[in-house]
Amino acid sequence: MKRALIALALIAAAPALADSSLPPAALANTQLPDPKQEAAAKALMVTLRCLVCQGQSIADSDAEIAGDMRALVRRRIQAGEKPEDIRQWLIARYGNWVSYAPPVEPVTWPLWGAPILLLVAGTVIARGSLKRRRRT
Repeated sequence: MKRALIALALIAAAPALADSSLPPAALANTQLPDPKQEAAAKALMVTLRCLVCQGQSIADSDAEIAGDMRALVRRRIQAGEKPEDIRQWLIARYGNWVSYAPPVEPVTWPLWGAPILLLVAGTVIARGSLKRRRRT
């Protein structure tokens, strides 16, 4: 019984111990001194998805990896890299999923086509329902 309680306590405590105790990356939460560079970095950060949170951009996420990605973006912008080059590097490293605007490719056609198909299906169903109501 005692072992089961200890195991249960360890399992419950695991999420609390998931983040490291290391300090955040140097530019994770610090703006760049040049306002133009910071604006370019922020514009890029809001278009990149946090790999942990999945529903948040790296600009909004408090996850450790999002902080690392913010620092990386700021360092590269500060070094003079273009935002699109940084985006392409991150996509090459993490896949198209890291971008909120995936490219239109055969693999992503369902992603782009599903809203249109659902709209057409809803219209067809609504028309059929209205025709039935008119007949009665």
